[in-house]
Amino acid sequence: MKKILYISALLLCGVSICAVEPVVAPVDTLSDDESEQVLLEELEYLADSVTASSEQSQSAMLLSVDNELLDWALAWLDTTECHALTEFSEMSDSAVAQQLYELPTTIDMTYNAVVRMYINMYLLRRPRQVAALQRVGDYYFPLFDDKLCQYGLPYELKYLPVIESALNGSARSHAGAAGLWQFMPSTARLYGLEVNSLVDERLDPYKSTDAACRFLKSLYALYGDWHLVLAAYNCGPGNINKAMRRSGGKRDFWSIYPWLPRETRAYVPLFIAAVYSMTYASRYGICPEPLGPQGTIIHRDHILSLCNDTIHTSTRQHLLQTASVLGLSLQQLRTLNPAYIKDVLPGGKDYTLILPLNYSGPYVEYSDSIIAYKADSLIHSQKASIDNAQKVLYDGTYSAGGVTYYKVKKGDTLGAIARRFRCTVSQLQRWNGMKNTNLQIGQKLKILK
Repeated sequence: MKKILYISALLLCGVSICAVEPVVAPVDTLSDDESEQVLLEELEYLADSVTASSEQSQSAMLLSVDNELLDWALAWLDTTECHALTEFSEMSDSAVAQQLYELPTTIDMTYNAVVRMYINMYLLRRPRQVAALQRVGDYYFPLFDDKLCQYGLPYELKYLPVIESALNGSARSHAGAAGLWQFMPSTARLYGLEVNSLVDERLDPYKSTDAACRFLKSLYALYGDWHLVLAAYNCGPGNINKAMRRSGGKRDFWSIYPWLPRETRAYVPLFIAAVYSMTYASRYGICPEPLGPQGTIIHRDHILSLCNDTIHTSTRQHLLQTASVLGLSLQQLRTLNPAYIKDVLPGGKDYTLILPLNYSGPYVEYSDSIIAYKADSLIHSQKASIDNAQKVLYDGTYSAGGVTYYKVKKGDTLGAIARRFRCTVSQLQRWNGMKNTNLQIGQKLKILK
């Protein structure tokens, strides 16, 4: 599965830097000068990316929390009640490896140079973002735990969205993935999520988590190895199967490591580092970001309520109708109901509406008033919007699942299309897997801007 941010991996065929036998990486030790030189170059490459400028690190780092959010969140940050028990920079490899080994996990917490590098990234270079993520985790982790328990999956998988989306429920990648679990539209639909012009259930934390659990369970049934499951979640079973064939039929992550895509080589070590960092953060003086006013937490530029209730409805309606009649903030309703990307519950079948606690009763009591409020402008005028959308479609451009599509017409060139959508020819080629600039009439091009 494509990430929101590309994580550079170490080209490391496997170096154990720990003498503790049960927790060292099950890989061969580098023995020749040439391999050692490759390792050193890759360590330098990753070190450079870790210490890059904030703009560069946006494309190289996992924990990319919105700058505006971070400035706001840091105003609440107070670590006075959290005291470091250990100076991490002085921790020996064997001590960190032993701590990983002692974690009560089903998934093997292998330790090696790659894992240590990413632990350093979390705990030494981004401790305040780890603190923010821990507090956001208070909102999401109970949900993840319940679903993982329901499907009999390892609880440590709750940290997977940390490396997928930095626990940003509205995250979208340039490749078209979206939500906490970064589903692509095709995979989302395969696991029963609705993705269309009005609804994107990849952004619904409840439904997307359920789908992610079923997807992970199916991957485990296929491979029977959690490291391979994680790798397949990142790059797809096709790439895993190809790497296994090229390795001579080996069936564990570290054995097929050299044949995996570079991003995927980083994925399992990054997951292990995230589990370690989120678990042991307090030992290094990192405390969860304190609660904001009135029992809320700060996440991006919204307020997420820690307490809410659920209404089921099959009536077409607009979030503004509920917000206006019940005296709620429209932005608050959008935050609680992120799947309705146009603020409209389509109706015609059962949809869920998440409300702040104690508002479900008033919603039921005033439901007729809610549905009637500005119905002509908010609901009945949808026909005009649909007509306009059809005109756009006829013109060759339309949007679906957060992606813009363009239908090639006679006389079009890739350069002209790039200028129209304010992108480059190379971007169009990359988004559409094109090796040249040739176009065919009727061809559909994806515009990921």
